[in-house]
Amino acid sequence: MPTYRPGPVSLILAILVALFLLLPLLAVIPVSLTPSRMLAMPAGELSLRHYRSLIEDPRWLQSILLSIRIGIVSSAISTVLALCFSLGVWMFQPRFTAALVGFVLLPMVVPPVVSAVTLYFLLTSISGVSSFFGYDTWLGVAMAHSVMTVPFATVLILVSLSQLDRRIDLAARGLGAGVWERATRVIMPNIKFGIVTAALLSFVLSWEEIGVTLFITSVNAITLPRLMWMGLRDNIDPAIAALSVILIIITVLVLAVRSFVVRLRGAQGEGKA
Repeated sequence: MPTYRPGPVSLILAILVALFLLLPLLAVIPVSLTPSRMLAMPAGELSLRHYRSLIEDPRWLQSILLSIRIGIVSSAISTVLALCFSLGVWMFQPRFTAALVGFVLLPMVVPPVVSAVTLYFLLTSISGVSSFFGYDTWLGVAMAHSVMTVPFATVLILVSLSQLDRRIDLAARGLGAGVWERATRVIMPNIKFGIVTAALLSFVLSWEEIGVTLFITSVNAITLPRLMWMGLRDNIDPAIAALSVILIIITVLVLAVRSFVVRLRGAQGEGKA
């Protein structure tokens, strides 16, 4: 197959657009090296004091670990719920499929502040029954994040199912396989990439969620985005810039590894062909 390469004009425009989008991110790097106690560009002198503060201040480590825990639990709940719903809709094709899918996708289209207020009243009501699972608890935050991420996981899994040939399921049913066997041994192995993608997206959305978190937390469940928001609102801590640089580096490394793996698989596929 012929390889199509962009022309010089298209390449220059793409580079300019990329620079325009990346410059605000790159500006965070010198700000993170400022010796000042406020967010400011360094005036000749560079310092790593704000990177050290990320290690020395236990609040940052605690918030990172809490965000990871909430993200994992929220991602697991969202993926399981989205998978069960998507499999049920795809396998049984109920009459009101469109209405059911629309109902599940409501948190995606409803304004976040409406969802946040609703979840606030729900969790405060639960707190009256159990203090372990309710307002300002990490389990309550995980449940709230699950409500917000289920629609995205559902869309990804439904897209994966839409690309699956139904004759595979019909053949398994014709051979006497039950619903559980068809779902776990026939359908799920063929959409495992969509399931993994849904889980990763749910984790990322939970990791960066701030709007709902501000409504349902107070002093106990301080996630990383909330701690960063508190630092910007109260004293504009430059440690936030240092943390942003670390997150950017991690993101770039993950994307680079993914690109390398994709190219390696492509090369192996061409070699086998």
